Amino acid sequence: MEIFKDKKFKNDVILAVAVIIAAAGIWLGTELLKEEGAFAVVVVDGVETARYPLDTDAEIRLESENGGYNILIIKDGKADVTEASCPDHVCVDQRSISRTGEAITCLPNKTVITIKGPTEAEVDFVS
Repeated sequence: MEIFKDKKFKNDVILAVAVIIAAAGIWLGTELLKEEGAFAVVVVDGVETARYPLDTDAEIRLESENGGYNILIIKDGKADVTEASCPDHVCVDQRSISRTGEAITCLPNKTVITIKGPTEAEVDFVS
């Protein structure tokens, strides 16, 4: 092909393809290494307030200090925020989470819900 006669352009294409393949490999590797979570950890204003097992269906109202709230639904091993008092509802629009490391965040209510695995113990960084 005549387009690949320019050596600089050919090298640019090779580099771009290599970067895309490397990025896809890293993404696939991280997705395959994630494990199913065991519980949802709720942190409000930087303080862990509760842990809920993902194997037990529940509906929880999470209150924040500013008077706001989030409704957390745990069903079929997944955690989802279905209702919130915040104006933007970004937390409600996020998909449900079930794998370790995934999180739902509501900035106006200062609430973060993170999925933890069964082997992740609490770590006390103060002592």
